[in-house]
Amino acid sequence: MTRDRTQVAVIGAGPAGLTLGQLLHRAGIDAVILENRSRDHVEARIRAGVLEQGTVELLERAGVADRLHREGIVHHGIYLQFDGERHHVPLSDLTGGRSIVIYGQTEVVKDLIAARLEARLPLHFDTSNVAVDGFDDDEPYVTYEHDGREHRLDCDVIAGCDGFHGVCRPAIERELQTYSREYPFGWLGILAEVAPSSDELVYTHHTRGFALLSLRSPTRSRLYIQCRPDEDVEEWPDDRIWEELHARTALDGWSLEEGPVLEKGVTGMRSFVAEPMQRGRLFLAGDAAHIVPPTGAKGLNLAVSDVYYLSRALAEYYRSGSHAALDGYTKTALRRVWASVRISWYLTMLLHRFPDASEFDQRAQEYELEYIRSSPHAQAALAEQYAGLPL
Repeated sequence: MTRDRTQVAVIGAGPAGLTLGQLLHRAGIDAVILENRSRDHVEARIRAGVLEQGTVELLERAGVADRLHREGIVHHGIYLQFDGERHHVPLSDLTGGRSIVIYGQTEVVKDLIAARLEARLPLHFDTSNVAVDGFDDDEPYVTYEHDGREHRLDCDVIAGCDGFHGVCRPAIERELQTYSREYPFGWLGILAEVAPSSDELVYTHHTRGFALLSLRSPTRSRLYIQCRPDEDVEEWPDDRIWEELHARTALDGWSLEEGPVLEKGVTGMRSFVAEPMQRGRLFLAGDAAHIVPPTGAKGLNLAVSDVYYLSRALAEYYRSGSHAALDGYTKTALRRVWASVRISWYLTMLLHRFPDASEFDQRAQEYELEYIRSSPHAQAALAEQYAGLPL
């Protein structure tokens, strides 16, 4: 068995693990990142694409925002559509100038991988049989297999950034309190080779179900419709998807443009939080600790905020020897986690059609939408939460 040592062992090369690795590098802290998938797989995963301003600013400080600024699309608001009308929520006007940037998570990951490899920092793909141990005894280590050999990596801290189905959270599962909700629907999403039909994102509430008009670039649109969580995508040929999108987003004087469908898939909807986000020398971040439905566009932004707090705590520890910020990591991170869980839950409840909703529920939902449309206070509260608080 090969035996090595680093300061921080990072499990997972998604946005959380890669961002943490870059922040630690900038702080002069050594880290090794282990990923069980191939580089091609990691760089091909299609995920969220709405970045809060705080996320953009952090990527700037991490030195990986050059391409983001060249190719990202800045938006200053969103639309809510219901009862055949589209209403603008001016995020920047209501939040003191904050904006969002449309830039795919896939592109963020590519930028972070490129920066790490250019700096010749350790990043191992295609690892297997990863296991974490010793984190309760101040002698944490990770064992894994790579290139046909067994390895042991001794470290000071283990960062579990390996997602909802990773190995780190199960290692402390018995000590965790978990909170979860499964929603009775999913999203059928497509990526289409067609310019966006709207200048900003459109969230639509319709009697046939929710729909979202988003984008990935000036020439590619990302579009979603509410569906069953177990929907068979084979039952949705392209013509049927476009027909449903037209029905749910129809608006007088406006039309939805169609184009070739490049990919399609169904995403389930859940809310999940595990507390605490740490035990001993093992710390959870990103999807390893929490999941939010994509309605609030918070998943990537939460992963980035987690590792920002963790990197700051580690920098204090290595600078002064103080454990205070590390000990308080869960408390600090959960403030933002639950704020994001709340807005994601709220928008999910507000905009979707629930199969078991009573007439009372439906009427209350309609009046909540009307309240947002007519109340500057309600719009300001929504904008503040959607745009995200500064890190």
